[in-house]
Amino acid sequence: MKRKPKPFNDRFSADAPGGEDDSDYSGPFGGQSRRQPQSGKPSFLNYTSLGILAAVFILGIGIGIAFSSTATISPENVASREFIDRSAPNPELCVQFGASAMVTDMRAYVTLNPFNVYISQPTMRPGCVLRTNNWAILEQRKLVSQNQVRECKNRMNTFGFTGALESQPDINCIYQNDSAKNLFINQPGSVAPTTDNQNF
Repeated sequence: MKRKPKPFNDRFSADAPGGEDDSDYSGPFGGQSRRQPQSGKPSFLNYTSLGILAAVFILGIGIGIAFSSTATISPENVASREFIDRSAPNPELCVQFGASAMVTDMRAYVTLNPFNVYISQPTMRPGCVLRTNNWAILEQRKLVSQNQVRECKNRMNTFGFTGALESQPDINCIYQNDSAKNLFINQPGSVAPTTDNQNF
C-alpha cells in the first residue's frame, strides 16, 4: 500500500517531524525569506541622564556662587571694592561725592654720583578722591583756602585726602593719571588707547 505524500506546505512546517522553520529558509540567492525585527537599543543620553546632568550643572553653579559670596575679607585680604569703600574716611560722603582709594606713601631718593634710586618702604592707608564739582565740601569746612583751590583748578587737578574730615585730615592736590599710561586699560596689541570717561 502506497503512503500518501504530505502536502507541500507541511514539508517546511516547524511542527512537522523533520520540517524546517521557514524563518531560516534561504531563497535561491542566499537571502532570508523573512527579515527578523531588530530589537531597539536604548539611547545613551535619554531624558533621565539629561536631567541628572542638568541638576549637577546647576548644583555646581550654586556651590561656586556660595563660595564666592563667603570669601574672607580682612585687612590682610582686600577682596572687594565694598571693603575699600567701608574703610575710606567719611565713607558715606566719599561714595556720594567722590571715590574711595588706597593711598601709598613712600619716598624716593635719587643720587647722581653714582646714579641710583632708593625707595622707602611704602605704607598703605585708605583715602578718598573728590570730584572737581564737589570741592565746596572742603571750602565749607575751611579745610582748604581759595588760593589752594585756584592753584589746583589751574592745573586741572582735584583734591584727595586721608583721615577723617573732622580730625585734621591730610589733603593734597592730586592729578589724574593719563589713560595712555594705564596698562590695565590698554592691553598689548590694542590699536588705539582707550578714552578715559571717568575724569573727576
